Amino acid sequence: MSKGVTEINKIRIDLQPEKRDEMMQKTGRRTVPQIYIDDRHIGGFDDLRALDLAGGLDSLLAA
Repeated sequence: MSKGVTEINKIRIDLQPEKRDEMMQKTGRRTVPQIYIDDRHIGGFDDLRALDLAGGLDSLLAA
């Protein structure tokens, strides 16, 4: 999926186990990926895809 995103900040919880606890506290989820756009938690890939299909992703990326 190409939306013109040029910068992605990946946090590897497999390499930074302390970040796993932080992620679970912030999101309430244990699975990866957990996707944020700016400070807004989108969820996992399925949530991102649903947002795109509903027409809400482009406006978030444009902001």
